[in-house]
Amino acid sequence: MSLETQYDPDNIFAKITRGEMPSVKILETDNILAFMDVFPQSKGHCLVIHKNSQAVNFLDVDQEALSDLMTATQKVARAVNDGLKPDGIRILQFSGARAGQTVFHLHFHVLPVYEGVVVAAHASGKPADAESLEPIAAQIRSALT
Repeated sequence: MSLETQYDPDNIFAKITRGEMPSVKILETDNILAFMDVFPQSKGHCLVIHKNSQAVNFLDVDQEALSDLMTATQKVARAVNDGLKPDGIRILQFSGARAGQTVFHLHFHVLPVYEGVVVAAHASGKPADAESLEPIAAQIRSALT
């Protein structure tokens, strides 16, 4: 898909915001939802999305929604840091299929990195179940300020 892809209101993240698909939530406000990635690349890998914006990628998001997203992404990253104590954190965003974007609803990855632990490839492996993600999400939620 090119960078000019039209927003699909039936994408998986839109379904999550409408409650049609389950997610392990970390943070939810009127505009923002942060939840665990079901294809985690590392322990604590989570995603931050805007619930009301129909931006497909970084290039087509309006400034107000982007401001909400960046503020929430920083808040989640701080909670990941405080709750999980990783050795580093990557903040990632992929725009366009060629860049690695697999869900065409603008989202930011908060990806903890641990010394000596190999980070899995993006969008690879088997999905994790909610039971294994919930205790990690609880650690992150407990660190939210």
